[in-house]
Amino acid sequence: LFDGVTKRYEYRMRLVYAHFPINATITNGGKTVELRNFLGEKRVRVINMLEGVKAEKSAQTKDELVITGTDIDLTSRSAALIRQSCLVKNKDIRKF
Repeated sequence: LFDGVTKRYEYRMRLVYAHFPINATITNGGKTVELRNFLGEKRVRVINMLEGVKAEKSAQTKDELVITGTDIDLTSRSAALIRQSCLVKNKDIRKF
């Protein structure tokens, strides 16, 4: 916990797509991530970050999300929530 307060834990996630470009919008001051156009779907996936965790888009790299926080458990769980919201069902995951 002391390392997190001094250095802050950071997870970097990339938006990877082949045909339909995934749009990520950071709202509510970094507390909410909205994912649009995942596999061409109209549904908007809204992911709320856990307490003390902030999400932002990377300035240098295109299609990269940076999740930062002082607690490693909450930061990693927030990154896992983003990952779990985009699971591909009923398709071959090697292709989609």
